[in-house]
Amino acid sequence: MAAQDYSAAQRLERLPISGYHRLIFIIIALAFFFDSMDLAMMTFLLGSIKAEFGLSTAQAGLLASSSFFGMVLGASLSGMLGDRFGRKPVFQWSIVLWGLASYLCSTAQSVETLTLYRVVLGIGMGMEFPIAQSMLSELIPAKRRGRYIALMDGFWPLGFVAAGVLSYFLLPLIGWRDIFLVLAVPAVFVLAIRFFLPESPRWLEQSGRLLEADTVLRGIEAKVMNSLGLQQLPVPVPLARTAPQTPGFFSAFVELWSTQYRRRTLMIWSVWFFALLGFYGLTSWLSALLQQSGFAVTQSVYYTVLISLGGIPGFLVAACLVEVWGRKPTCVMTLLGGGVMAYLYGQSAVFGGQVELLIGTGLLMQFFLFGMWAVLYTYTPELYPTSARATGSGFASAVGRIGSLLGPMVTGLLFPLAGQGGVFALGALCFAVAALVVGVFGVETRGKTLEELSEIQD
Repeated sequence: MAAQDYSAAQRLERLPISGYHRLIFIIIALAFFFDSMDLAMMTFLLGSIKAEFGLSTAQAGLLASSSFFGMVLGASLSGMLGDRFGRKPVFQWSIVLWGLASYLCSTAQSVETLTLYRVVLGIGMGMEFPIAQSMLSELIPAKRRGRYIALMDGFWPLGFVAAGVLSYFLLPLIGWRDIFLVLAVPAVFVLAIRFFLPESPRWLEQSGRLLEADTVLRGIEAKVMNSLGLQQLPVPVPLARTAPQTPGFFSAFVELWSTQYRRRTLMIWSVWFFALLGFYGLTSWLSALLQQSGFAVTQSVYYTVLISLGGIPGFLVAACLVEVWGRKPTCVMTLLGGGVMAYLYGQSAVFGGQVELLIGTGLLMQFFLFGMWAVLYTYTPELYPTSARATGSGFASAVGRIGSLLGPMVTGLLFPLAGQGGVFALGALCFAVAALVVGVFGVETRGKTLEELSEIQD
């Protein structure tokens, strides 16, 4: 049989992992990294912005939540746009948008304009995250898919650490506005996406653009063979072939609520909501809460960076466990571990706030929570078919961003009433609820192709 007689899934799944796959991974992961830096930066700058504008804790919480409001809009739109017009163009425009918005943040002279620009920034970031995970899941073969997506998400804690290091050294020198200006520069990375990243052949085939899918696949196959020095590729394995269909703007959203995917949608939306409500309710305030406990600005930024380092081994361990142990048990373990350590971190802040105890419990908290992120980004796109994958990932992310939006606001309101112990106890409860939901209703996806997962009845 000629290559074009096989489906895109068959041709992609038979490819051995090569340097070309790693190049695709690096491009997508770096875009994810730059996005994460912009989002994480508010954790380190919030204390300085709060002091300059004389904000109350509730007002500061609203500012910290503004980008998440934009992310709700961006994630909701990007999924449907990605399923309708393709992964690559939406991915490119998301980076252009957050780069422009980061520059605008550097010009803000009032908290109102800064809040508006953070909303726009959030739209761009919300567009990028679900498209990144959909693209990577569709280009990497099933045998390594989980590990690569989990490692991609690991660029989030790296972005968090980079944001902390940048703010630690630059904040005393140039102030928070010029830091936002520096963060706008990486948007030129869109050129790498434009010239080196292919459109998803799975999406092209699903959309009925068979000749384009074949052309892209031939290019990928040639690059893989060249990278590995192969003369020929393995014969494709039999896989179910889905019929092409004309993508509609709302048809993918309707598919999320079909009898086939309704339970998965309810499960993953609930997990994203409670996990992100807890995560951002805590991490957006880490630096500011340390300042509230008596640490200087530079000290609080320094300790927050140290704490975030726990996320690096966290995502590396999760990247191994999702392939060895499975997505579902790893997700439950990271959520429960994060909940326990969040509670203990809050109690250590209440009873004395010794630096060693704070850093120790904080490191373990971030170890589990960044592991949780790695599993969520791996798990979510696997639950849906190609025709609705970006929409499913986008809306799960959007529902999670509603939790992200509420988290810092709730923290700002709760802190004066319940203190740090109450704030972190609430975060721990959110993680426990998310773990219960995925433990009871989740489906295991390890080792299965995306097409096989689309046919499984829960």
